[in-house]
Amino acid sequence: MAAVLPTLRWREPSILPGFGIALGITLTALSLVVLIPLAALFLKAASAGPADIWAVATSPRTLAALRLSFTGALFAASVNAVFGLILAWVLVRYEFPGRRLVDAAVDLPFALPTAVAGIALAAIYAPNGWIGALLAPLDIKVAYTPLGVMVALIFIGLPFVVRTVQPVLEEMQGDVEEAAALLGASRWRTVFRVILPPLYPALLTGFVLAFARAVGEYGSVIFIAGNVPMVSEIAPLLIVIRLEQFDYAGAAVVATIMLLLSFALILAVNLIQAAARRRFGDV
Repeated sequence: MAAVLPTLRWREPSILPGFGIALGITLTALSLVVLIPLAALFLKAASAGPADIWAVATSPRTLAALRLSFTGALFAASVNAVFGLILAWVLVRYEFPGRRLVDAAVDLPFALPTAVAGIALAAIYAPNGWIGALLAPLDIKVAYTPLGVMVALIFIGLPFVVRTVQPVLEEMQGDVEEAAALLGASRWRTVFRVILPPLYPALLTGFVLAFARAVGEYGSVIFIAGNVPMVSEIAPLLIVIRLEQFDYAGAAVVATIMLLLSFALILAVNLIQAAARRRFGDV
């Protein structure tokens, strides 16, 4: 009897029909919304020529703007990962007066126009503002400095961490924490060995979302940053300035650099997230 060769499949079988149509619609939408615009961006940047691309990419102003955008986004996402986790824990584990109001206020950066958020932050943290006046005697200046950029990025990125971690905390049973305490685990050991491992994938997801939002943020930053070249000028603003100067190729070069750096960082975090899911997926 002839041996039966195994059938090679490039997709898992499904009882639901329509895979071809669904895949076609998905690829078409992905191409129109993502792939074609990105390809146009790369082509526009390539039209500048190798010499101009290198000149734009290595100019001190471009490097300073990229450094501020990415370091500010990483710092803001890290701060949001810590305080967003604490805020989500408080909202899930404790009952207190005004809890629903605090829970609703978390989504405020989602609904608030970014320009309004920037104006409000600039007014509050200006030297004559409510918080800025308190910090002035300490010789701490927030508005119109790189610190003001980070404050704005923290403000707009916090909901991403809270709303990503909160559902996971709601599904976690408090009995596990009580069991760890009964078995003699200290509070810190319970936090790091029982509570945090199941939260790592969700926390990394919130970190990535907060970073991705912060690195491309424009509206809420320009009002509080001061926009001083080489000091408090972010990369998205530099792109807008080049567009206003009709330097479309130069703007495309800066945008392409931002895209490549963002993709590399997000890919690295996603690989870490995948490893965390494999390690703690069954916790």
